[in-house]
Amino acid sequence: MKTLNRRQAINRIIGISSVAAGGALVANPVIAAVTSSTGDWKLEVGTRLAYVKLDPMTVAKLAYETGNGCMFQVFDSIIQSLAASNSPDAEKFAQVPTAMAHYGYAGMLGEGTVCGNINATGMLVNLLSINGESANSILNPTMRYYESAELPLQTAEFIEGIGADMAETKDQVGTPTSANSIMCHSSISLWARENGKSFSQKGMRCKQLSASIVYELVTMLNNAFDGETENPHPISDTVAGCQTCHTSESTFQPSVKTNMACDTCHTGHFVN
Repeated sequence: MKTLNRRQAINRIIGISSVAAGGALVANPVIAAVTSSTGDWKLEVGTRLAYVKLDPMTVAKLAYETGNGCMFQVFDSIIQSLAASNSPDAEKFAQVPTAMAHYGYAGMLGEGTVCGNINATGMLVNLLSINGESANSILNPTMRYYESAELPLQTAEFIEGIGADMAETKDQVGTPTSANSIMCHSSISLWARENGKSFSQKGMRCKQLSASIVYELVTMLNNAFDGETENPHPISDTVAGCQTCHTSESTFQPSVKTNMACDTCHTGHFVN
């Protein structure tokens, strides 16, 4: 029995549509929305692909081995893992051009702005659906985790799991630190000051940081897939306090729309 590959099947469908229309090719809106002119699937604005549970340590190890900057490490490792998974959209994940995430290294082309780990998370969750629902809500706790946790992870289990050496880690990474911000420059500067190192020595530290973020991110995605709705990394009490006055609708106080850590850059104050 002769079988058709995916492209042949699509061409057959288009051919049938043409015959039905009296020989004139009629654009099929369903096919047009998900395929290119050659019959290949293409990513469109608003597209969401189905997430399935992954093993956090396996993906973290892949991220650590991937390299090419933090944003690429995070985005590529998870997309490639989903491409190899039992997701109904695995073939589509395999066609996502992950190379586009390379620009995010060192805070976008070395500018020290938003960390590539966060940039990658935003791009990733905007692409995912979890049991048919948007995965966007995972970005917030990932940001809060990045701000507050002492990273990279340095438990013996984690270091062994990603295939790193503990002695080498202690020498090149030193003491884990909290970024207190989602900015690359804050994250690296605080780490460098704590460990007596320079920006140029960040290589292993940042690779392990990305692996740490991937581990936590996949864990949260898995929990969401299992129906857990509790936010494991809520905003801090400081931010919650600031938001009582500084809201996106405020007119009597400076109007603010963010959940980022406030006191990293702004001093606190009291209202009499």
